[in-house]
Amino acid sequence: MVFADDWGRHPSSCQHLVRHVLPHRQVVWVNTIGTRPPRLDWGTVKRAAGKIRGWVFRPPLPSEGEGSGVKGPAPAVVSPKMWPSFRSAFGRRLNRKLLLRALTPVTAGLPSPPVVVTTLPLVADLIGELPAARWVYYCVDDFGVWPGYDGETMLRMERELVPKVDAAVAVSETLQAKLAAMGRESLLLTHGVDLDHWKVTPSAEVPPEFAGLEPPIVLFWGVIDRRMDVTFVRHLCERLDRGTAVLVGPQEDPDPVLKSLPRLALRPPVAFDRLPTLARAAAVLVMPYADLPATRAMQPLKLKEYLATGRPAVVRALPSTTEWADAADVCDTPEGFTAAVRQRCVGGLPAEQGQARERLRAESWATKAATFAAWVDGVKIA
Repeated sequence: MVFADDWGRHPSSCQHLVRHVLPHRQVVWVNTIGTRPPRLDWGTVKRAAGKIRGWVFRPPLPSEGEGSGVKGPAPAVVSPKMWPSFRSAFGRRLNRKLLLRALTPVTAGLPSPPVVVTTLPLVADLIGELPAARWVYYCVDDFGVWPGYDGETMLRMERELVPKVDAAVAVSETLQAKLAAMGRESLLLTHGVDLDHWKVTPSAEVPPEFAGLEPPIVLFWGVIDRRMDVTFVRHLCERLDRGTAVLVGPQEDPDPVLKSLPRLALRPPVAFDRLPTLARAAAVLVMPYADLPATRAMQPLKLKEYLATGRPAVVRALPSTTEWADAADVCDTPEGFTAAVRQRCVGGLPAEQGQARERLRAESWATKAATFAAWVDGVKIA
């Protein structure tokens, strides 16, 4: 049983792992809510409508414009009704009651108590109440400092969850250190990549997402929010002699400055299966994240995806990117970032970076999933 983001909404690391586990074992996926304070904007309305739709229909449908990238067998999906906040004692008690009401019959129908994996600390009140063989915390981000989240509530519940679980798996050394400070040792499992997904046949056709934009295209895909370093993006856009910087993805309260920059185009989310085609049509792939507590802790899925495309990649220097400094341009200043982008637009991918990317072959999601499944079951792998 897995507590995580909505199945099929976007290709999270947990969904990639579970996709490879599904052929071998039964999985119940529990769609949960986040703790983003609601805003009076269209994005919040769409998200709320999607959750309500998920409570009414089984399984829930992916959000419009988003592709899951999750192929093959699907888990049994449960979408419990939930109160949209854990901040108060009332909210926690109510959500505990709602979750137990929805999930107790599910666990009762299983041949044995499930191993429960959670990517969110919001299940702290269920341990000891919901029948389970083991509880595993798959720590994927530092939600206490994540832009737009109710960090205080997430951190408080994480501190309650961590001592209760049987095991913890973290995606970065920064998160391992955080868990260690809470008294919990954890296993390190960095993200993987499906190399075959990122192979596309070269084509002279311009993707519709880039229609009317001056080439070369400098491309970013992912959530566009306050983790993006506007100083880096502005410096790049103001110094491009030609071409267009394109940011593709959902906008979650980004800095308004982005919308006024020259040579910058914002595009809505596209299906996961479309990303290799966009990458092939781009000159350079970029990741201009700011150096923040949230970005130091995370393992961006797009990093290894960028490398797998065969396109030049210019990324911000962060703990997750420095180990790949031989396979991409890793920059820590706006000037260096812009210079690297301009150079790669002209010269393409250096041969030595291409050779360094060969070690991606050892980073497949299938291999990561086999390790994850063993750890979840309590089996230690040397």
